[in-house]
Amino acid sequence: MKKIIGIISLLVLLTSCNNDDSDMIAIDNPEIDLNIPSGFPELNAFVNQNKPTKYGVELGEKLFSDKRFSADNTISCSSCHIQEHAFTDQKPQGVGIEGRIGLRNTPSIQNLAFMKFYNWDGSKQQLENQPLVPIITHEEMDSSILEVIGKIKDDAVYKDLFRKAFGDENITPDRIYKSIAQFEYTLISVNSKYDQVKRKETSFTESELQGYQTFQQKCASCHAGELFTDQSFRNIGFPLNTDTNEAGRGRVTGIPSDFMSFRVPTLRNIEYTAPYGSFGQFSTLKSVLDYFDNGVLDAENLDPIFKGNGKKIPLTEEEKINLIAFMKTLSDREFIQK
Repeated sequence: MKKIIGIISLLVLLTSCNNDDSDMIAIDNPEIDLNIPSGFPELNAFVNQNKPTKYGVELGEKLFSDKRFSADNTISCSSCHIQEHAFTDQKPQGVGIEGRIGLRNTPSIQNLAFMKFYNWDGSKQQLENQPLVPIITHEEMDSSILEVIGKIKDDAVYKDLFRKAFGDENITPDRIYKSIAQFEYTLISVNSKYDQVKRKETSFTESELQGYQTFQQKCASCHAGELFTDQSFRNIGFPLNTDTNEAGRGRVTGIPSDFMSFRVPTLRNIEYTAPYGSFGQFSTLKSVLDYFDNGVLDAENLDPIFKGNGKKIPLTEEEKINLIAFMKTLSDREFIQK
Protein backbone atom coordinates (compact mmCIF):
# COMPACT_ATOMS: atom_id res chain seq x y z
CA MET A 1 0.00 0.00 0.00
CA LYS A 2 2.79 2.41 0.91
CA LYS A 3 4.43 1.58 -2.42
CA ILE A 4 1.25 2.49 -4.31
CA ILE A 5 0.89 5.76 -2.39
CA GLY A 6 4.51 6.56 -3.15
CA ILE A 7 4.00 6.01 -6.87
CA ILE A 8 0.89 8.23 -6.86
CA SER A 9 2.77 10.97 -5.00
CA LEU A 10 5.59 10.80 -7.57
CA LEU A 11 3.11 11.10 -10.46
CA VAL A 12 1.47 14.12 -8.84
CA LEU A 13 4.87 15.72 -8.35
CA LEU A 14 5.86 15.11 -11.96
CA THR A 15 2.57 16.47 -13.23
CA SER A 16 3.02 19.55 -11.08
CA CYS A 17 6.52 20.07 -12.46
CA ASN A 18 5.27 19.73 -16.03
CA ASN A 19 2.57 22.33 -15.37
CA ASP A 20 5.14 24.66 -13.84
CA ASP A 21 7.38 24.23 -16.90
CA SER A 22 4.49 25.08 -19.23
CA ASP A 23 3.69 28.15 -17.17
CA MET A 24 7.33 29.23 -17.27
CA ILE A 25 7.41 28.95 -21.07
CA ALA A 26 4.28 31.11 -21.32
CA ILE A 27 5.71 33.68 -18.88
CA ASP A 28 9.15 33.75 -20.48
CA ASN A 29 7.80 34.18 -24.01
CA PRO A 30 4.78 36.45 -23.64
CA GLU A 31 2.50 37.44 -26.48
CA ILE A 32 3.05 40.93 -27.89
CA ASP A 33 0.20 43.44 -27.78
CA LEU A 34 -0.28 44.77 -31.32
CA ASN A 35 -1.99 47.97 -30.06
CA ILE A 36 -4.60 48.14 -32.79
CA PRO A 37 -6.40 51.50 -32.93
CA SER A 38 -10.16 51.83 -33.25
CA GLY A 39 -11.48 51.90 -36.79
CA PHE A 40 -8.98 49.40 -38.15
CA PRO A 41 -10.33 46.20 -39.71
CA GLU A 42 -10.22 42.89 -37.89
CA LEU A 43 -6.99 40.92 -37.87
CA ASN A 44 -6.87 38.25 -40.54
CA ALA A 45 -7.83 34.77 -39.39
CA PHE A 46 -4.27 33.43 -39.33
CA VAL A 47 -2.83 35.91 -36.81
CA ASN A 48 -4.70 34.23 -33.96
CA GLN A 49 -3.15 30.91 -35.00
CA ASN A 50 0.36 32.39 -34.88
CA LYS A 51 0.26 35.17 -32.32
CA PRO A 52 3.46 37.24 -32.13
CA THR A 53 5.54 36.51 -29.04
CA LYS A 54 8.63 38.17 -27.60
CA TYR A 55 11.10 35.59 -28.86
CA GLY A 56 9.12 34.60 -31.94
CA VAL A 57 9.37 38.19 -33.18
CA GLU A 58 13.04 38.49 -32.19
CA LEU A 59 13.79 35.28 -34.09
CA GLY A 60 11.72 36.42 -37.08
CA GLU A 61 13.53 39.75 -37.29
CA LYS A 62 16.91 38.01 -37.22
CA LEU A 63 15.84 35.59 -39.96
CA PHE A 64 14.44 38.51 -41.97
CA SER A 65 17.91 40.10 -42.04
CA ASP A 66 19.95 36.94 -42.65
CA LYS A 67 21.70 36.92 -46.04
CA ARG A 68 22.27 33.17 -45.76
CA PHE A 69 18.72 32.79 -47.08
CA SER A 70 20.10 33.44 -50.57
CA ALA A 71 22.16 30.99 -52.61
CA ASP A 72 25.30 33.17 -52.53
CA ASN A 73 24.75 34.73 -49.09
CA THR A 74 24.28 38.26 -50.48
CA ILE A 75 20.52 38.91 -50.20
CA SER A 76 18.18 38.89 -47.22
CA CYS A 77 14.53 39.89 -46.95
CA SER A 78 15.69 43.23 -45.53
CA SER A 79 17.87 43.86 -48.58
CA CYS A 80 14.72 44.70 -50.54
CA HIS A 81 12.38 45.60 -47.68
CA ILE A 82 14.26 48.56 -46.21
CA GLN A 83 12.67 50.19 -43.19
CA GLU A 84 13.53 53.80 -44.04
CA HIS A 85 11.65 53.35 -47.33
CA ALA A 86 8.61 51.85 -45.61
CA PHE A 87 10.12 48.43 -46.29
CA THR A 88 10.55 48.94 -50.05
CA ASP A 89 13.79 49.50 -51.98
CA GLN A 90 13.14 52.53 -54.28
CA LYS A 91 13.87 50.43 -57.37
CA PRO A 92 11.44 49.90 -60.27
CA GLN A 93 11.71 46.12 -59.87
CA GLY A 94 13.21 43.97 -57.16
CA VAL A 95 16.87 43.00 -57.56
CA GLY A 96 18.06 39.60 -56.39
CA ILE A 97 21.36 37.72 -56.33
CA GLU A 98 23.88 38.47 -59.08
CA GLY A 99 21.90 41.59 -59.99
CA ARG A 100 18.99 39.59 -61.39
CA ILE A 101 15.96 41.78 -62.07
CA GLY A 102 12.63 40.54 -60.77
CA LEU A 103 9.24 40.74 -62.41
CA ARG A 104 7.70 43.34 -60.09
CA ASN A 105 8.19 46.33 -57.86
CA THR A 106 8.94 45.49 -54.22
CA PRO A 107 5.72 45.98 -52.22
CA SER A 108 5.70 47.66 -48.83
CA ILE A 109 5.13 45.34 -45.87
CA GLN A 110 3.08 47.29 -43.34
CA ASN A 111 -0.19 46.43 -41.64
CA LEU A 112 0.04 42.90 -43.04
CA ALA A 113 -1.83 41.53 -40.04
CA PHE A 114 -5.01 43.01 -41.52
CA MET A 115 -4.50 41.92 -45.13
CA LYS A 116 -6.46 39.18 -46.91
CA PHE A 117 -3.98 38.70 -49.76
CA TYR A 118 -0.22 38.99 -50.23
CA ASN A 119 1.92 39.79 -53.29
CA TRP A 120 0.76 42.04 -56.13
CA ASP A 121 -1.37 39.25 -57.58
CA GLY A 122 -2.69 37.90 -54.28
CA SER A 123 -1.04 34.55 -54.84
CA LYS A 124 -0.81 33.95 -51.08
CA GLN A 125 -3.63 34.30 -48.56
CA GLN A 126 -1.59 33.34 -45.52
CA LEU A 127 1.51 35.27 -44.54
CA GLU A 128 3.15 32.11 -43.17
CA ASN A 129 3.13 30.70 -46.74
CA GLN A 130 4.78 33.74 -48.30
CA PRO A 131 8.47 33.59 -47.22
CA LEU A 132 9.18 30.54 -49.37
CA VAL A 133 8.40 32.54 -52.53
CA PRO A 134 11.50 34.79 -52.49
CA ILE A 135 13.67 31.95 -51.18
CA ILE A 136 13.07 29.72 -54.21
CA THR A 137 12.53 32.36 -56.92
CA HIS A 138 15.40 32.42 -59.43
CA GLU A 139 15.38 36.24 -59.67
CA GLU A 140 15.44 36.68 -55.91
CA MET A 141 17.30 34.32 -53.54
CA ASP A 142 17.42 31.23 -55.79
CA SER A 143 17.83 28.87 -52.84
CA SER A 144 15.73 26.30 -50.97
CA ILE A 145 14.46 26.09 -47.41
CA LEU A 146 16.54 22.95 -46.79
CA GLU A 147 19.65 24.78 -47.97
CA VAL A 148 18.84 27.64 -45.60
CA ILE A 149 18.38 25.27 -42.66
CA GLY A 150 21.68 23.60 -43.52
CA LYS A 151 23.43 26.94 -43.19
CA ILE A 152 21.94 27.99 -39.85
CA LYS A 153 21.33 24.70 -38.00
CA ASP A 154 24.60 24.86 -36.05
CA ASP A 155 24.33 28.57 -35.21
CA ALA A 156 24.27 28.81 -31.41
CA VAL A 157 22.29 32.06 -31.42
CA TYR A 158 19.59 30.50 -33.57
CA LYS A 159 19.46 27.40 -31.41
CA ASP A 160 18.88 29.55 -28.36
CA LEU A 161 16.18 31.63 -30.07
CA PHE A 162 14.32 28.62 -31.46
CA ARG A 163 14.34 27.10 -27.97
CA LYS A 164 13.00 30.31 -26.43
CA ALA A 165 10.38 30.79 -29.14
CA PHE A 166 9.21 27.19 -29.63
CA GLY A 167 10.38 25.18 -26.63
CA ASP A 168 13.31 23.32 -28.19
CA GLU A 169 16.20 23.88 -30.62
CA ASN A 170 14.63 22.08 -33.58
CA ILE A 171 14.87 24.29 -36.69
CA THR A 172 12.07 23.47 -39.14
CA PRO A 173 10.62 25.19 -42.22
CA ASP A 174 7.32 25.74 -40.44
CA ARG A 175 8.99 27.46 -37.49
CA ILE A 176 11.02 29.68 -39.82
CA TYR A 177 7.90 30.78 -41.70
CA LYS A 178 5.94 31.33 -38.50
CA SER A 179 8.59 33.46 -36.84
CA ILE A 180 9.10 35.66 -39.92
CA ALA A 181 5.34 36.15 -40.10
CA GLN A 182 5.24 37.02 -36.39
CA PHE A 183 7.82 39.76 -36.97
CA GLU A 184 5.92 41.08 -39.99
CA TYR A 185 2.63 41.10 -38.06
CA THR A 186 4.18 43.66 -35.69
CA LEU A 187 4.92 46.12 -38.52
CA ILE A 188 1.85 48.25 -37.91
CA SER A 189 1.82 51.87 -39.07
CA VAL A 190 -0.76 53.95 -37.19
CA ASN A 191 0.92 57.21 -36.20
CA SER A 192 0.88 59.43 -39.26
CA LYS A 193 -0.34 63.03 -39.21
CA TYR A 194 -3.64 61.69 -40.56
CA ASP A 195 -3.95 59.45 -37.48
CA GLN A 196 -3.05 62.37 -35.21
CA VAL A 197 -5.75 64.51 -36.86
CA LYS A 198 -8.25 61.72 -36.23
CA ARG A 199 -7.20 61.70 -32.57
CA LYS A 200 -7.66 65.51 -32.53
CA GLU A 201 -3.98 66.04 -31.67
CA THR A 202 -3.37 68.34 -34.65
CA SER A 203 -5.10 69.74 -37.71
CA PHE A 204 -4.70 69.57 -41.48
CA THR A 205 -3.33 72.57 -43.33
CA GLU A 206 -5.73 74.14 -45.83
CA SER A 207 -3.99 72.33 -48.71
CA GLU A 208 -4.10 68.97 -46.89
CA LEU A 209 -7.78 69.46 -46.06
CA GLN A 210 -8.67 70.27 -49.66
CA GLY A 211 -6.64 67.26 -50.76
CA TYR A 212 -8.54 65.08 -48.31
CA GLN A 213 -11.83 66.33 -49.73
CA THR A 214 -10.69 65.56 -53.29
CA PHE A 215 -9.48 62.18 -52.11
CA GLN A 216 -12.91 61.38 -50.69
CA GLN A 217 -14.54 62.30 -53.99
CA LYS A 218 -12.15 60.69 -56.45
CA CYS A 219 -9.93 58.10 -54.73
CA ALA A 220 -11.59 56.65 -51.64
CA SER A 221 -13.70 54.06 -53.47
CA CYS A 222 -10.52 52.00 -54.09
CA HIS A 223 -8.20 53.32 -51.37
CA ALA A 224 -10.81 52.72 -48.69
CA GLY A 225 -10.79 52.46 -44.92
CA GLU A 226 -7.95 52.87 -42.46
CA LEU A 227 -5.66 50.68 -44.58
CA PHE A 228 -6.27 52.98 -47.57
CA THR A 229 -6.92 49.96 -49.77
CA ASP A 230 -10.08 47.93 -50.27
CA GLN A 231 -7.79 44.94 -51.01
CA SER A 232 -9.51 44.36 -54.35
CA PHE A 233 -7.80 43.52 -57.65
CA ARG A 234 -8.28 46.02 -60.46
CA ASN A 235 -7.01 46.80 -63.92
CA ILE A 236 -6.61 50.57 -63.86
CA GLY A 237 -4.98 50.89 -67.28
CA PHE A 238 -1.37 51.42 -66.21
CA PRO A 239 1.37 51.02 -68.85
CA LEU A 240 1.89 47.30 -69.41
CA ASN A 241 4.79 45.18 -68.34
CA THR A 242 5.55 43.31 -71.58
CA ASP A 243 7.29 40.44 -69.80
CA THR A 244 5.47 37.32 -71.00
CA ASN A 245 5.36 35.99 -67.42
CA GLU A 246 3.16 38.89 -66.32
CA ALA A 247 -0.61 38.60 -66.25
CA GLY A 248 -1.42 40.17 -62.89
CA ARG A 249 -4.15 38.44 -60.92
CA GLY A 250 -4.87 36.37 -64.04
CA ARG A 251 -1.55 34.62 -63.45
CA VAL A 252 -3.09 33.15 -60.29
CA THR A 253 -6.70 32.55 -61.28
CA GLY A 254 -6.41 31.88 -65.02
CA ILE A 255 -9.53 33.99 -65.51
CA PRO A 256 -9.37 36.41 -68.49
CA SER A 257 -11.22 39.13 -66.58
CA ASP A 258 -8.34 39.15 -64.05
CA PHE A 259 -5.69 39.84 -66.71
CA MET A 260 -3.36 42.66 -65.60
CA SER A 261 -5.40 43.30 -62.47
CA PHE A 262 -3.32 44.02 -59.38
CA ARG A 263 -4.02 44.44 -55.70
CA VAL A 264 -4.91 48.04 -54.82
CA PRO A 265 -1.86 49.28 -52.88
CA THR A 266 -2.12 50.99 -49.54
CA LEU A 267 -1.45 54.71 -49.56
CA ARG A 268 0.02 54.68 -46.08
CA ASN A 269 3.67 55.84 -46.25
CA ILE A 270 3.26 56.29 -50.01
CA GLU A 271 5.68 59.23 -49.79
CA TYR A 272 8.54 56.80 -49.13
CA THR A 273 7.76 54.02 -51.62
CA ALA A 274 8.54 55.46 -55.08
CA PRO A 275 8.65 54.37 -57.85
CA TYR A 276 5.00 53.39 -58.20
CA GLY A 277 3.13 50.71 -60.11
CA SER A 278 3.54 46.94 -60.37
CA PHE A 279 6.90 47.34 -62.09
CA GLY A 280 7.77 50.89 -61.11
CA GLN A 281 6.17 52.62 -64.09
CA PHE A 282 6.01 56.01 -62.38
CA SER A 283 8.82 57.82 -60.61
CA THR A 284 6.67 60.32 -58.68
CA LEU A 285 3.18 60.72 -57.26
CA LYS A 286 2.68 63.67 -59.61
CA SER A 287 3.38 61.48 -62.63
CA VAL A 288 0.73 58.99 -61.43
CA LEU A 289 -1.87 61.73 -61.07
CA ASP A 290 -0.93 63.21 -64.46
CA TYR A 291 -1.45 59.79 -66.03
CA PHE A 292 -4.90 59.44 -64.47
CA ASP A 293 -5.78 62.94 -65.64
CA ASN A 294 -4.57 62.42 -69.21
CA GLY A 295 -6.22 59.01 -69.67
CA VAL A 296 -5.23 55.41 -69.04
CA LEU A 297 -4.88 52.42 -71.35
CA ASP A 298 -8.15 50.85 -72.41
CA ALA A 299 -8.86 47.16 -71.82
CA GLU A 300 -11.89 44.90 -71.84
CA ASN A 301 -11.56 44.50 -68.08
CA LEU A 302 -10.65 48.13 -67.35
CA ASP A 303 -12.04 49.07 -63.96
CA PRO A 304 -15.57 50.52 -64.22
CA ILE A 305 -14.47 53.69 -62.41
CA PHE A 306 -12.31 54.49 -65.43
CA LYS A 307 -14.47 52.80 -68.05
CA GLY A 308 -17.45 54.94 -67.19
CA ASN A 309 -15.47 58.17 -66.95
CA GLY A 310 -13.70 58.44 -70.30
CA LYS A 311 -10.78 56.28 -69.09
CA LYS A 312 -9.56 59.00 -66.76
CA ILE A 313 -9.85 60.72 -63.39
CA PRO A 314 -9.95 64.43 -64.27
CA LEU A 315 -7.82 66.50 -61.90
CA THR A 316 -6.83 70.16 -61.93
CA GLU A 317 -3.23 71.11 -61.15
CA GLU A 318 -4.38 72.51 -57.80
CA GLU A 319 -6.19 69.27 -56.97
CA LYS A 320 -3.02 67.31 -57.73
CA ILE A 321 -0.95 69.53 -55.43
CA ASN A 322 -3.50 69.19 -52.65
CA LEU A 323 -3.90 65.44 -53.13
CA ILE A 324 -0.15 64.95 -52.77
CA ALA A 325 -0.18 67.15 -49.66
CA PHE A 326 -2.89 64.94 -48.18
CA MET A 327 -1.12 61.69 -49.13
CA LYS A 328 1.96 62.92 -47.32
CA THR A 329 -0.10 63.15 -44.13
CA LEU A 330 -0.18 59.34 -44.32
CA SER A 331 3.58 59.26 -43.68
CA ASP A 332 4.49 57.65 -40.35
CA ARG A 333 8.00 58.80 -39.46
CA GLU A 334 7.97 56.80 -36.24
CA PHE A 335 7.28 53.64 -38.26
CA ILE A 336 10.12 54.05 -40.76
CA GLN A 337 12.62 54.83 -37.99
CA LYS A 338 11.43 52.02 -35.71
